[in-house]
Amino acid sequence: MSDDDGDRFDDDGGTALATKPKPKTKRPPLYKVMLLNDDYTPMEFVVLVLERFFGIGHAQATEIMLTVHKKGLAVVGVFPFEIAETKVSQVMDFARRHQHPLQCTMEKEE
Repeated sequence: MSDDDGDRFDDDGGTALATKPKPKTKRPPLYKVMLLNDDYTPMEFVVLVLERFFGIGHAQATEIMLTVHKKGLAVVGVFPFEIAETKVSQVMDFARRHQHPLQCTMEKEE
């Protein structure tokens, strides 16, 4: 009979378990969702979009809207790809239905 029953022995003659290293899971890349300024979309509509699609309170939505207005764009959230893509699509569809040229884009976060 063989003494080899699949156990591993360490240098002291005791048994040691052979373990496989667990693969490290990598976090998915994140994407910034941004609103871009234009000369036609009413400020109140931008605030509504921020409240409705990003769950931002009225005061903070107003601040972000003013940042978009003054600086030309603002990051309104950072999400995994599928969520960012959905938010951009929802905002663009909502803006078109209300006949506003509001632009919403996304880009990979560095």
